[in-house]
Amino acid sequence: MDIQQIKQRFGIIGNSSALNQALNIATQVAPTDISVLITGESGTGKEVMPKVIHQLSARKHGSYIAVNCGAIPEGTIDSELFGHEKGSFTGAHDQRKGYFEVADNGTIFLDEVAELPLTTQVRLLRVLETGEFIRVGSSKPIKTNVRIIAATNENMFEAIQNGKFREDLFYRLSTVPINLPPLRQRKDDIHLLFRKFASDFAEKYRMPAIRLTDEAIHMLNNYTWPGNIRQLKNVTEQISVVENTRDIDAVVLRNYLPDYSATNLPVLSKQDKNNGDFSERDLLYKVLFDMKNDLSELKKMVINMLKTGTDEMSSAEKNEMIAKLYDTNSTASTAKLLSEPISFEEDPVIHDSSTYENSYEEHVEVEESLSLEDREKELIQKALEKHRGKRKYAAQDLGISERTLYRKIKEYDLK
Repeated sequence: MDIQQIKQRFGIIGNSSALNQALNIATQVAPTDISVLITGESGTGKEVMPKVIHQLSARKHGSYIAVNCGAIPEGTIDSELFGHEKGSFTGAHDQRKGYFEVADNGTIFLDEVAELPLTTQVRLLRVLETGEFIRVGSSKPIKTNVRIIAATNENMFEAIQNGKFREDLFYRLSTVPINLPPLRQRKDDIHLLFRKFASDFAEKYRMPAIRLTDEAIHMLNNYTWPGNIRQLKNVTEQISVVENTRDIDAVVLRNYLPDYSATNLPVLSKQDKNNGDFSERDLLYKVLFDMKNDLSELKKMVINMLKTGTDEMSSAEKNEMIAKLYDTNSTASTAKLLSEPISFEEDPVIHDSSTYENSYEEHVEVEESLSLEDREKELIQKALEKHRGKRKYAAQDLGISERTLYRKIKEYDLK
């Protein structure tokens, strides 16, 4: 069975290389009894992979039991997994079989395995090493032939370092690791998933399916989706039920993505903050501001020298140089001027210092705008003027698509 057939059979949507690689590993490991650990962020669809592995294995006619380890109280999880004897604890009125006994010759999927208590981890390690377990309140070992597939959205190496998870159990569970990529790394799949969910909800609620405009699709693809596929599905259902119109534009979609604008600002991501590193855009901002501050300080020093320093320069020359230093229209010109050596006349004519003082006082220093939005608007305007309003050639000159240029023209209200 090839990858496309597997996707159709299990309702998997997407064509990203990372998703295909995960499915390839699952199909290769399915015929064996090797333990598998599935990792990935919450909402990436980790629960689908164990079903794929189980159905493609020789155990497909046996039991398949999915256990959410984080949803079972710590005091009862051993009883749930391994069973208990009558009278082994308060409330144990009868003998009970656990999941490992019920799923003999089948598959157990342990979701959120990192939430298991350490005492339960010891019992699970024994099952993986010997194929045996002991019911709560018993001393008699019971054999079981169960394949274990586990999943977690936590960083297991951090959990091991913090003493939350046993290192030996981790290596037993992760004989073959499978990682599912987050939705933000599957941009080409986002709209496909949206259309699938929209179609499903249209059928469920008996209404026409919602559709996105081009701008809304762009917004959908550029959102970070911290909740991944689960969040995308919830947003699609909300829009399907709440909105009366079936054509959804970017303005409407933004109401369901309240933190969308924050994702496009030049701020440090959570990971960058933790590592103390700057993002590429932040680094560029820092360099630009440092350069501007350095030039401003240098200009002030030179002007102060001209005002209070030696009288070997004429007043006219001083006035001219000060005027050029206060000309902030061109940073490159200022830098060039500051790099030129100052020449002095041997016998200058000295004039009253008030002449050049009045001259530089008439100039007003203007702060240059370093806004990326202003620069982008200016470049687009110049490109349009250069090509006499022909958007095709202006877009080629700017290195962007015509669609993007059209959107930017509307955004900046350019004529």
